[in-house]
Formats: sequence, structure tokens, C-alpha cells
Amino acid sequence: MYRWLRDLHLYFGLFVSPFILLFAASVFYLNHGKLAAGTDAASETYRNLTIPDGFDRLKGREAVDRATAILPQVGVSGEIGFLRYVSTDRHLIFPVSKAGSEATIDVDLVARTATVKRRSMNLWESLSYLHKIPGPHNVAIRGNWVGTQIWRLFADATIYLLMFISLSGVYLWWTLKAERTIGLALAAAGAVTFFGLIFAILHGQ
Repeated sequence: MYRWLRDLHLYFGLFVSPFILLFAASVFYLNHGKLAAGTDAASETYRNLTIPDGFDRLKGREAVDRATAILPQVGVSGEIGFLRYVSTDRHLIFPVSKAGSEATIDVDLVARTATVKRRSMNLWESLSYLHKIPGPHNVAIRGNWVGTQIWRLFADATIYLLMFISLSGVYLWWTLKAERTIGLALAAAGAVTFFGLIFAILHGQ
């Protein structure tokens, strides 16, 4: 049992380490803001598009699925963040993003044209994007791009494997009797620090 768990602890830890480093490094960007500005590209206009109908009455994932059909016609791929239908002039506006780039697409449903504004992300923005995606927002339409679906699986796997590594680490530590004293001291110090910080945040002025 000990040897089997030790090997899994080691190999799973090596497998998941790049993902943990990505999430850890992106926290610096989330905490300290934009370190370097991304570059903006001029807008482009595409004409004679094949536009699915029904945007005036459809909502949620069904509307997103129809908007997805527009993306290859304007050379864009990624996750659609939301859809905004403007009934006064029959325009459909939606952002599309993925690590490395984002675009805003304004579709004229009557003229069958689309104006696309693109912006590239720097490395830190890309790491931050991966940290937050898929996220809890717009759950009804989240995961409408295959890249997001795949990343969601790996993000979930990172959490499960991290929990396994933590629990197996406690077990492996406990089996080494010579390390129990120092381990208990460090665990207690960590617990006091954590709960002390939470208390200070909740009760601070």
C-alpha cells in the first residue's frame, strides 16, 4: 500500500505540476493587474455572409450554437462570451476569446456583413484567461468552444489530482514516524496562520 501510494503521489505530482505552475503564476497577474498592454489590430469587414435566422427570438445555448456558424466565415475561433441582439437596427454583437487573442464581432443581420475587431493578448493575459476559464459566469452557454471543453477537463483533473496529492502526502508523512513531530508543528503553524489571516480579514476595520 505504501509503495503503491508513494509512486502514484510522485507520478501524479509530476504530471499535474505544469498546470499548478500555470495557475500559480497567473495569480500574480490577477493580483497586480496588467503588466504589459496587448496590441490592437484594425477592424475588418466581411461581406456576403451566410447568417442563420432566429436571433430575434432565440436565447441561451441555441442562439450561441447558431452564432458559432458565423465564426469560420470571419476567420475567428474561440469561446463566445455572450450575445447581445440589438432589435432597433438588427445587429448581433458578441465577444470571442481564447488564450492569445480576443475579438468583438458586430454582425449586421440585414446586410449580411460583420465587422471584426481583434486584439492580441500578452503572455500574462493569456495565463490569466486560462486561470479564469471556464469559470462560473454564463453557465448556460459556457463551453461552446471545443478548446474550452478540453481545458475544463484538465482544470478539473488538476483539482482532483491536487487533492489526491495532498491527502496521500499526509498519509506518507504519517507513516514516517521520525517526521511526525516536525510535521505536526508545521501543520499547526500553517493552520494558525491561515485561520488567523481569515479572522483578521473578517474582523478588520
